[in-house]
Amino acid sequence: MDEVGKWPRSAAIFGASGGIGRAIAETLAARGCEIVHVGSRSGSAPEGAAFRPFTFDLTDENSIAETARSMKNAPPELVLVASGVLTLSDGTGPERTYKRLDPEKMAQVFAINTIGPAIIAKHMLAFMPRDRRFVFAALSARVGSISDNGLGGWHSYRASKAALNMLLRNFALETGRTHKQGVIVGLHPGTVDTQLSEPFQTNLPEGQLTTPDEAAAMLLDVMSGLDADDSGKVFDFAGKEVPA
Repeated sequence: MDEVGKWPRSAAIFGASGGIGRAIAETLAARGCEIVHVGSRSGSAPEGAAFRPFTFDLTDENSIAETARSMKNAPPELVLVASGVLTLSDGTGPERTYKRLDPEKMAQVFAINTIGPAIIAKHMLAFMPRDRRFVFAALSARVGSISDNGLGGWHSYRASKAALNMLLRNFALETGRTHKQGVIVGLHPGTVDTQLSEPFQTNLPEGQLTTPDEAAAMLLDVMSGLDADDSGKVFDFAGKEVPA
């Protein structure tokens, strides 16, 4: 944790308009991060000298490639994919039974939770430095753990996060051959008081729900303490490894 407050000097947040993404961007700026690229579909951004807004669409590879090229000459030390979906825009929530599986809805969930982050990795990792530490992280979820799954249900969401975790592991192995100090991880933020979790906050045990600012601080502390040996894993907000 020695780097807290010193690292990173530059960052890129894909999904900075969401509750966690915005909180992480603001926390980075408050901790002295000099440049915080903040991306959303609308291009909206927090106010402050550190913020560099950009627009992108998770389902439009060209927008992601263009964003990556704009950072090529000065790649950020931290890249975080903070986007994700649990309930679709039409109100469709996670399936509680296989009988409610719908291929179109599943494709939408995978496009946002799995394919989009993978395409961001495709274009951003290509510009990451080989001679120094960087962190590429994506928000994942404990329910993406196969070995920890004792309840079932939430089929598309669980499967999309499990697939994301596998891709992060693949990327870590591949880049680890050339980027010896690189760190590629998934992050489980816990249950955060955001629009994503709002429909599922009923009857939560006291103390389990955290604010976006609290989650942001904890996740940044976790990322600050990771090294290359941690690459390819998933960690929760307390720094504990989530089983595959």
